[in-house]
Amino acid sequence: MNRGLHVAIIMDGSGRWAVARGRPRLEGHRAGAQAVRRIVEAAPALGIGTLTLFAFSAANWRRPQEEVAVLMALLRDFLVGFRDLAARRGFRIEVIGRRDRLSRDLLAAIEAAVAATRAGRVLQLRLAIDYSGRDAILRAARNLASAPAPDPDDFRSALAAAHHAAPGAPDVDLLIRTGGEQRLSDFLLWECAYAELYFTKRMWPEFEIADLEEAIDDFRSRERRFGSLSGGDARRQELESTRALARGAPVDPGS
Repeated sequence: MNRGLHVAIIMDGSGRWAVARGRPRLEGHRAGAQAVRRIVEAAPALGIGTLTLFAFSAANWRRPQEEVAVLMALLRDFLVGFRDLAARRGFRIEVIGRRDRLSRDLLAAIEAAVAATRAGRVLQLRLAIDYSGRDAILRAARNLASAPAPDPDDFRSALAAAHHAAPGAPDVDLLIRTGGEQRLSDFLLWECAYAELYFTKRMWPEFEIADLEEAIDDFRSRERRFGSLSGGDARRQELESTRALARGAPVDPGS
């Protein structure tokens, strides 16, 4: 698998984009589906090895039934319509989140897309559907409740199993949120512990490849210290600190 950047995107603002133009919110979601395709197809050339898209949160079930139905249909249609191109391009499709509340036709589309793209090594494309970061952490904790004190790698594996993720996905490097809001909204809470955050007022349907490039350029201009005073061996220090916490040892939080 390509070990480029792990970029996660909260695709926000589709409904508001449509309303601002005097259109039904559902048209915004359809326009947002087109944005997904262009961003996914452009990702590898921008140095992205893993792309996780927040497609439908566990909280979105509270939306009007008609809107939920359209979102689910768009997800199904994307998986069905994109899987052959994804397979040819070397994109591996994965879906994280709960499965027990999804319809049979969406589950079938997920299984078919995952199977058809399993050999992909150019891009790991993860769609978060019926996903909640808190729920995933709670499920992982319950599954490890009777086990000896787990180290971070054990918990990471349990967390992946809790929301049907493939093992070995890297932590998020850059989290992008469109639509002007500045919060995580229960998305990849464990995986975003050291992610750089990038917020833009651009609504998701109008988010272009140039906007993604700008976000990545901004990311590359930052110094990622992971709690240390300089870059160097920052990733190693982060892992050592996490393991020390798991053992109950004191950790110097740095400046």
